Amino acid sequence: MNAIAASTIFIHGAGGGAWEWNVWARVFSARGFIVSAPSLAPLVSGLPQTRLIDYSQQVRDLALAIPGPRILVGASLGGLLALMNADLADALVLVNPLPPQPWHSQLPARKYYPDVIPWRHDASLAGTRRSLFDADDAACLFAFRHWRDESGRVMDEALSGMTVPIPRCRTLMMVSGYDDDVPLAASLAMAQGMGADTIRLPKASHVGPLLGRQSAIVALQAVAWLNGWSQTD
Repeated sequence: MNAIAASTIFIHGAGGGAWEWNVWARVFSARGFIVSAPSLAPLVSGLPQTRLIDYSQQVRDLALAIPGPRILVGASLGGLLALMNADLADALVLVNPLPPQPWHSQLPARKYYPDVIPWRHDASLAGTRRSLFDADDAACLFAFRHWRDESGRVMDEALSGMTVPIPRCRTLMMVSGYDDDVPLAASLAMAQGMGADTIRLPKASHVGPLLGRQSAIVALQAVAWLNGWSQTD
């Protein structure tokens, strides 16, 4: 199987959009991958009514509409959505994914979210810079201008510990050393439990692998892993 000819779906995290994958999409496209990067859409009835399964179905519909082999690449919430649709994938690349059961128990203690999480309304450039300490000023400004509000129900469901099968396809987990959302220990335990390959990014933030100064290098690491996987099949 030739990974270079694979159809690749990039799945963004909560409060984000397809724009999170701009660097990765350019890197993958330049190396022959067929790239799709959708922005997950809330229900017409609004964010409060939107559930995790609604986002998952969007991923599933897109995956079923494209030719194989298929690669699902997901970050944070997008990583969990990729896992929920792993039966359609020939390979997974998960970047600091929100962990399903049982590893979700290692997440930081939290309160339940409101119906609509006001990440767009409450966003600040200073807060974005703190979160993306490994990104340059231009990337921080772009992210600050593009954060969006999110469904509280989606996040409550995602963080409560979804039950998903262990992927049967080859899986890579890319884990950041400075992740305040998904602790490194939880990610490493999840990778071991799933039999996934692991690439550690010791100086990266939670979203830094996508938006940080080293994002193109991280994307190339994912490409190298995919090419190595394809040569062993």
